[in-house]
Amino acid sequence: MSTPNTVNSPTGLIWLLGLAALMVILAGLKAAEAIVIPLLLALFIGIICTPLLHFLTRRRVPVVLAVVIIMAQLVVFGFLFGLFVGSAIDSFVDRLPEYQRRLESELVQLLPWLEALGVPVSSQQLLDHFNPSVLMDWVGKALSNLGALITNLFLVLFIVIFLLLEEATFGDKLRQALPNAHRSFAQANSFVQQVNRYLVIKSIVSLITGLLIALWLWILGVDFPLLWGVVALLMNFIPNVGSIIAAIPAVLLALVQLGLSEALLVASGYLAVNVVLGSLIEPRFMGRGLGLSPLVVFLSLVVWGWLFGVVGMLLSIPLTMIVKIALEQTPSTQWIAVLLGNGLRPATEEKEE
Repeated sequence: MSTPNTVNSPTGLIWLLGLAALMVILAGLKAAEAIVIPLLLALFIGIICTPLLHFLTRRRVPVVLAVVIIMAQLVVFGFLFGLFVGSAIDSFVDRLPEYQRRLESELVQLLPWLEALGVPVSSQQLLDHFNPSVLMDWVGKALSNLGALITNLFLVLFIVIFLLLEEATFGDKLRQALPNAHRSFAQANSFVQQVNRYLVIKSIVSLITGLLIALWLWILGVDFPLLWGVVALLMNFIPNVGSIIAAIPAVLLALVQLGLSEALLVASGYLAVNVVLGSLIEPRFMGRGLGLSPLVVFLSLVVWGWLFGVVGMLLSIPLTMIVKIALEQTPSTQWIAVLLGNGLRPATEEKEE
């Protein structure tokens, strides 16, 4: 009778120690939030820029010159991003009280309709229990945090410089440092390629999503179309719920600014863009294995959002996908990747076939 306990207790102890170590790591990341967030953003940007770096170096462009070319493009993009988006955020936050008052007045106009349906409710009760202006206030705070992040953009780009310079010589260092360099380098290269592929495809699809949304809102005459395009771009990294979250403030703004019919047109535009790009085009290029289950998506939002706030929520799915891809590289941890996935086979198994 004591044999099962003897066998199982070490396994249980290992799981408890692993869980305790995970809690310590999460607490450390939370405490070092001011340092970790710029590093994560720099790593994210560096991974996206890696294919361009390889493209330039394969054409005999010196590494330093290639990094300078990439950084010049990033600096121009960062400057334009901060100039236009930062000013749009400030203008929206300044006009937010006006939008909230107009939204509350639109909400009060529903009272006769509710009374006709036999729902006796006062205006104060309606505003207390169902007040979209509270959501608009949360959007304003989130955009203010994003604006504060833009001010640290050049620090992030400075870190990217060293990451790209290090990446150019990482392969040679890996071959010298590891005993079984050929196999280890092949595994590391496979991991990096899959991460690059996921982030590049996701970034391109998100960029197209943001451009289409901004163009559609500009055609309809909604205020701050570029800002809502950037929000759609960022929230597109969050599957399932990201497109809904991105659409809500733009639809509410269209409702108070233009009316119900234009708000419905805004919602239909979001729906069309996300169905075509998110459900038809993106899965075709991503492959079946690069997906997360809805439960994992929700838990990722909660955990990374608790750790790093709005930035953590935006990076939650890319970070979780990187963890999933890393788990797929080792046979002993592939079962965890399957549990994190959307019920489909990992991409590594499809390649083997």
